[in-house]
Amino acid sequence: MKREDAITIAATGVNITTSAASANAAIPNTSSGSKPLYVRVTATQPAVVRLSPTAAPVAVATDLMVQPADSVILAVGANGFIAALQVAAAGIVNVAPLEDF
Repeated sequence: MKREDAITIAATGVNITTSAASANAAIPNTSSGSKPLYVRVTATQPAVVRLSPTAAPVAVATDLMVQPADSVILAVGANGFIAALQVAAAGIVNVAPLEDF
C-alpha cells in the first residue's frame, strides 16, 4: 500500500556545483524518458535556483532559496532547464525527477 506522502524517484538526477557564478543543467527525464511533471531539489549548502524554458538560464540572488535541511518539490511546467547559484559557500544542488505525480 502506497503512502499518500511518498514519492518515487527511479531515474538518476543531475548535480549542479554552485559557485559565485550561476551554473545550469537540463532537467533530467523520468525512467520512461519523458520530462517529469515535478522535480525534487536539494542542496548541500544554501543556494538559489531558477527554472527556465530556455537553455543557459541564470540564477540570481533573489530566486528561490534551497537550504541544506530542506528540499523543495517544483512543478516543471514548460521548463526544461534549471540554474543554481551559491548563497555564501560552494555546494551541490541535486535535481531529481519524480515519477508518480
